[in-house]
Amino acid sequence: MSDSKVSKITFAGILISTGIVFGDIGTSPLYVFQAITGGGTNINEGFILGGLSSVIWTLLLIATFKYVYFALNADNKGEGGIFALFALLKERRFRWIIIPALIGCSTLIADGFITPAISISSAVEGLNTIYPNLPVIPIVAGIVVLLFTVQQFGTMAIGKFFGPFMIIWFSFLGYLGAMQIIENPTVLKALNPWWAFNLVANIDGGFWVLGSVFLCTTGAEALYSDLGHCGKGNIRVSWAFVATLLVMNYMGQAALCLSPGFGLETNQTIFYSMVPEHIMPFAIAIATAATIIASQALITGVFTLMNEAIKLKLWTNLKVKYPTDHKGQIYIPFINWFLMFGCLLVIFIFKKSSAMEHTYGLAITIDMVMTSILLGFLLIVKYPKRQLMYLSIFLLFIAIEGVFLMSNLGKIVSGGWFTLILAASFFALLYLYYKARELRTSITEYTSMKKVIPLLTAVKNDPKIPFEATNLVFPTRSNSPNKIDTTVFHSLFKKKPRKADIVWFLHLDIQNEPWGVHYSVNEIIDKSCYYVSLQLGFKEEHHIEYMMRKIQRKMVEKYELSGDSAFESVRGTFEEVDYRFVVINSRVSADDDLTPFQNICVKAYRFVKSTGLKPAEDFGLDKTNVTVDYVPISVTKSVDQEVIEDFEDYSIT
Repeated sequence: MSDSKVSKITFAGILISTGIVFGDIGTSPLYVFQAITGGGTNINEGFILGGLSSVIWTLLLIATFKYVYFALNADNKGEGGIFALFALLKERRFRWIIIPALIGCSTLIADGFITPAISISSAVEGLNTIYPNLPVIPIVAGIVVLLFTVQQFGTMAIGKFFGPFMIIWFSFLGYLGAMQIIENPTVLKALNPWWAFNLVANIDGGFWVLGSVFLCTTGAEALYSDLGHCGKGNIRVSWAFVATLLVMNYMGQAALCLSPGFGLETNQTIFYSMVPEHIMPFAIAIATAATIIASQALITGVFTLMNEAIKLKLWTNLKVKYPTDHKGQIYIPFINWFLMFGCLLVIFIFKKSSAMEHTYGLAITIDMVMTSILLGFLLIVKYPKRQLMYLSIFLLFIAIEGVFLMSNLGKIVSGGWFTLILAASFFALLYLYYKARELRTSITEYTSMKKVIPLLTAVKNDPKIPFEATNLVFPTRSNSPNKIDTTVFHSLFKKKPRKADIVWFLHLDIQNEPWGVHYSVNEIIDKSCYYVSLQLGFKEEHHIEYMMRKIQRKMVEKYELSGDSAFESVRGTFEEVDYRFVVINSRVSADDDLTPFQNICVKAYRFVKSTGLKPAEDFGLDKTNVTVDYVPISVTKSVDQEVIEDFEDYSIT
């Protein structure tokens, strides 16, 4: 995606951005002040103004400066997120960057379990202000299931549908806040950052409150992750509108807390206490719609994140669908249902949004620290003349986020353990898969075609070897006709040699454009072996056998091939000749002496691969004409074991 397309601003883009990107950060007012005040128990001027000032400056420094200003400029061909940073730094060969990248990915996925659960629960629990005995868990679970079910229709459709709701929601937030600010304008003093400093330095328990303050910016990562879906121009324009109304609502909640005689009754929250009784049903309905969108922001961010991981070979190939003609609009079924299961698990374990608050924020704080490390390092490397400036700025960001991280550590015992276990599990799988791929790529991956040609000729001319097929097709990851995968070479020659009238090496290349099928053919051996490069638009279906037959027919029409079957007994009987596709599935050699850690890596690799596409499906092949060949690969030194002959006797008895 060009920079002009990323930066392009349109009304539809702004509407979709408002609908997709800001849901998470935009529903934080439902629970942030509730968490800061401990459910309304800590109500005094220093505490409330300190908490409000901390919220305002956190939104300004973290969400606005770090993400909207700096991070949105660090896109990788229009895509955002922590893996976009990793990919940009990977080109410069910094090996250590894999650790913060994988930690950031793991914590964001873990947060994906929490966001829909806490956001939707906090909105639906407003029903208890009207119906105190109404069980809300089944309602929350039903909404979660419905939300994940509609993902398959694409974020474009969802964004157009939810965008107008979010405009209404943010306007409603601003309205509620303005009414309270007019009644108690003293909260405007919180614009002075001294109140935030005073909270931490002089008020008992003020430091630990920062863990709750941080919840106001938990959706900031989505601003960057969803860059590929919406474009930075649309996100920036939308954020100016969104941030203003968010701050107004937080000020309104603070003003309400400081009003004379304020107190919370059972099942009440500060947010819903701002709402006039006659519009309470409307408030609950629009808040529920907004929290659904909050979940949407996180879900689309995780889709983007995992799609980047697949491209960077940090996760196995999964089925990725494109519901629209825009490549940024993706849907990954496996990830979708995995997240849904996780969200339902959180709902049934913690039951109330107040209990979920303790699991929330810790993982995303770690993710933000990792993003700051990578983003700061990228800017320092990219702009050497401004190294001191960027170093100072990002040390400040890391220091601020480090303080938030320390304040969130207090949540570990009360619920943060759940998120940490999730994040640690995801990190272990990602890291072990990465190390297993490193292990695999430490061997020679390709064999020169110069070595292949004489062997192909010899096999075809050997009358003792029967034909396996007329057309034998090997999908290859080699993007050059001058080499093939070593595993393909092994399958061709090192067991029973494979003989065919024509051997094809097929390389599949997915383009950035949605439509179009193009191909090129390189002759390796005249009428015996060809290398085909097939370029498909990302929306094109993978009818690989159909396409190969079409290519062959065109070559027959140009008299480059005869089009006859290799088997004389059926030659001329059938209009179409036979095809056999050989898909390689590599396995670690039985002779390898792996270390315990390497064994763990291999097992983790196989487990991760089992969650992805099968080889035939990966290449988009018809399974009826596919042979899967298991080829051993050696990842350690060859065996050097001495064998001593004790006795030899060939005499006839």
